[in-house]
Parts: sequence; C-alpha cells; structure tokens
Amino acid sequence: MSEELQQRLRTQLWEVANKLRGNMTAGDFMYFTLGFIFYKYLSEKIELYIDDQLSEDELTFKQAWASDDEDLKTEIRRICMDDLGYFIEPEFLYSSIIERIGHKENILPQLERSLKKIEDSTIGHDSVEDFGGLFSDIDLASPKLGKTADDKNKLISDVLVALNGIDFGLSEAEDIDILGDAYEYMIGQFAAGAGKKAGEFYTPQEVSTILSEIVITGKTRLKTVYDPTCGSGSLLLRTARNGNADEIFGQEKNPTTFNLARMNMLLHGVKYRDFDIENGDTLEKDEFGDRQFDAVVANPPFSAEWSADARFNNDDRFSKAGVLAPKSKADYAFILHMIYHLNDGGTMACVAPHGVLFRGAAEGKIRQFLIEKKNYIDAIIGLPSNIFYGTSIPTCILVMKKCRKEDDNILFIDASKEFEKVKTQNKLRHEHIKKIVSTYRERKEIEKYSHCASLQEIKDNDYNLNIPRYVDTFEEEEEIDIKAVMAEIKELEAKRAELDAQIDVYLKELGII
Repeated sequence: MSEELQQRLRTQLWEVANKLRGNMTAGDFMYFTLGFIFYKYLSEKIELYIDDQLSEDELTFKQAWASDDEDLKTEIRRICMDDLGYFIEPEFLYSSIIERIGHKENILPQLERSLKKIEDSTIGHDSVEDFGGLFSDIDLASPKLGKTADDKNKLISDVLVALNGIDFGLSEAEDIDILGDAYEYMIGQFAAGAGKKAGEFYTPQEVSTILSEIVITGKTRLKTVYDPTCGSGSLLLRTARNGNADEIFGQEKNPTTFNLARMNMLLHGVKYRDFDIENGDTLEKDEFGDRQFDAVVANPPFSAEWSADARFNNDDRFSKAGVLAPKSKADYAFILHMIYHLNDGGTMACVAPHGVLFRGAAEGKIRQFLIEKKNYIDAIIGLPSNIFYGTSIPTCILVMKKCRKEDDNILFIDASKEFEKVKTQNKLRHEHIKKIVSTYRERKEIEKYSHCASLQEIKDNDYNLNIPRYVDTFEEEEEIDIKAVMAEIKELEAKRAELDAQIDVYLKELGII
C-alpha cells in the first residue's frame, strides 16, 4: 500500500468534506459527505465491473445499455445482482450526474432518484437488507444546504465535482484498502468534532486494535465475528480483517449509524453475502437468537439505561445469573448478552467503565456468578483516561472465555499510565499497544504493570476486581534529607542578608534613605 497515495486521498476527501461544513453539525456533514463518497464508489465499481464483463465484446456498460439488445441488458442486471448485490442504470451513475452539472442543470431531483434507484434495485433480492434505506439520511431539501433551491444545487454540485476529481483507484484491486483506510480516517475526523455523540459510532483505532488482537490470540482464522453495538462497523472490520473472518455480524440501535456501518462494510469490499448488520436495540430485541460466534467484540454505551423488564428473568441471556443488571446501568446486561453469543472455543473482549469491576448489589452478584460459578473472566486491562472521544473517564477491557480450566488465574494489566498526550486527547502508541497485547498473550507478570491473580485471591477480595487491589503502581517518593535541606535554607538566608545590606548601601548613596 502506498503511504503517499493513502495520505493524499485522506487529505483530498477531507477538503471535500469541508466544503459542506458551513453551519452543519459534525454529524450532519459527515452523513452527507460519506453518503456521496459511497455513491461515487458504487457507481465506479459497477461501471468497471460491467465494462470488464463486456470487454471481449468490445462494449462498454453505457454502449450496451443504449442498444436494443434486451437479453443482454437482462443478463447484465442478473450478474450484477448476483455478484454485487445492486444495480444502477447508466443514467443514474455518478458520472451521469457530473455530465448534468456540466450542462448547468439542477441535478438535485436526478440525484435523489439515483440514490433511491440503488436501494430499490435490491427489492426482492437477498441483498435488500444490506442496501435498503442506505441513503435515507441524505436530505437534499435540507435548509442546511442553503436558503434557496439554487443555493442547494450549487453547493451539492460543487461538492460532487470536487469529489469527482479524486481518483479512488478502484481499477487497482489492492487499492480498495487505501479507499477503505481513507473512509475510516474520515469517520475518525468526524468523531473528533462530534463531542459526546462520537461514542455512538466510533471506537478509536488503538482500542480496536487491542480488542481485535486479543480475540484472535491462539487462532489462525475466525469463521465468525460479532459486535452487538457495532456503531460505524470499524471495530468489526478491523477484527474480521485481522482474523481473516469468513462472516461478519452486528447490530446497531441508531438507524443513521446503522446505515453508516453497512456503507463501511460494502466500501471495504465485504460482499453483501458475507455480512449481516441488523438495526435494533440489542438488549430489548436480540436479532441473532441463539447463534454463537468465534469472536465477540464491543464498545457498548457506558452505563446506559435499559428497561430491565421482568420478562428478562426468563431470557436465556440473563436468567442464569439469577439477577438482572440495574435499570440505570446496562453494562452487565451487555456483558451477559455477549457471553451468551460466544461459542465454547471463542474469546470475547469489550470495553467497560471501571464501575463494573467493583460496584455491588446486583452487579456484584453477576460478577461473582461469572467468576465463582462460571470462571469466564480471563483478563482485566485498565486503559488510560481520556482516550475516547466524548468522555474523559478511564475505562477497562474485559476479556472472557468459556473454556477456562478450574485453576486458571485472572490476568490484571494496569496500562493506565502509559500513553502519549496529544493536545486534549491521550493516545496509545504502537509500543503501548504491543506491550498490552504481548503481556496478555504471554500472561507475563511485570512489576507495577501486571499480575496473575488466583481465583482464591479474587475470592479473598470478595470478588472485587478493582485493578489497584492486584497491581500495585504506588511509587515511593524520594526520601528527603532534612539536614541537607536545613543547611541549604541557612545558606540562602545568609545570602539574602548580604544582598539586603548591599541594597541599603546603594539606597544611601542615592539619598533615598
């Protein structure tokens, strides 16, 4: 992958995005920008694909579609639906919209039809769930685009023309990674300006890397990977790529973010048959039934509210713990849900607030159940504060497995003090990530950094998993030599007396005193 090409594409796309910024929120101009990038990607992809299919006939997609050969058109549509999962007629391609802009036309009605045509092409096909409603967040009549229709048309036209000047490099097979990386970069940039809302759709790449490296430990390949709160899908994609996963599964509550996740999958070259992203509240309506996965990763909303309805006492996800997570804090509801969907040989890794390690009442009972009755908890990793957008609280990673031996210990890692401060954010660098992952994989004990605690040790601490109970990071202050300090003070006082006397001499000479 060309580093130079990668950086250039990032810069170009961000420049286009800023044409839309205006008075929009970070979220608003994110969805417009990413939606247009995705539309251009789908258009170029299908045109290149069909041109290649027709190369032996010395025809292009547009030439074939302009002919009277209906059988050929039917076959073109069929192979596109089978392989790509969608279809766009030439008049609705991105390049056709650019031609209309060149003729000074109002392109908004045609653009709206084009986006709708892509979605509608999948109706009745297996790919309908992956494409349906994908562009629903792009409101071309939004007043945020301008006061008048002409204003809106000019802004969108300018953005599309600028975007058209960027080479996505789709003709080179390996360059999909460059476009995918640029898309990830864009999502990260939007997250940086989205404040508290950033946590709804984005997990910092450094944290994603740690989670993905942990769940692939000891495996050569993952068949399936699942994220019950998948946001934009970035964590899922990283884990799937690192683990060479065959299939990707996820669920996302926010409809807008759900669209973003599906776009992200398709733009990264994941075939529509190889991923299943569902829209809905994971806790209230589990879309995956009793299905289990090789790896489960997640960055759930911290201490969110949930219904904690009595019906969940009979739900297999939660019932075995004997108590439900409190209504005001759904952290353990998410954790139990994830464990339920983890297969016997798999690994689960999720981010959580530190409160899950020590809070009592119902959460304390669930924690004791997971340790004493199930022995599922494999490791606890403390992360630095202020590494997530939108919150400065310190967080931890919980690692769980179902097939641990009876005498297996729990590894505690305190990585909270190893980071680099960059402006207002704390960043984990490569060396920090490498140390966390290697310490986990080798279960190393490092003074003031990690400790393997026996289950008896955990029991003796009343199943409290607060990291400082197991990893002593206290640094003794250097001893102070009182005699030396007193001698230094006396010396300074003597010097001050000398200076005072000298000043008095100068003042007398000046006649001031």
